[in-house]
Amino acid sequence: MSAPRFGSLHDGPAPAAPGAETFTELLRAGGARVERIASRAVRDGDWYEQGWAEFVLLVAGAARLGFADGTEHPLAPGDWVHLPACCRHRVVWTDPAVEAIWLAVHLP
Repeated sequence: MSAPRFGSLHDGPAPAAPGAETFTELLRAGGARVERIASRAVRDGDWYEQGWAEFVLLVAGAARLGFADGTEHPLAPGDWVHLPACCRHRVVWTDPAVEAIWLAVHLP
């Protein structure tokens, strides 16, 4: 039997430069993957279109997600989104004054 693991989403690597993001895998089990993402001053980030569903929670900061149909959705701490498989999306903006911290759960 393995021991419990503890941590804080506020601890982890910061983005290397404005507009960058860091991805830290926290856990992988049962086909799911849990990841901490940190971003700062993102403007019109890369498009993602993954072959799996993803649950994303904004823990800190402020952000706006954009979608292939041209819509955008603002996020504040505590807001979450379920992105179905093959949902084309990107981070359009994160607050440049504070690091955005995300919790992403990639579902099998």
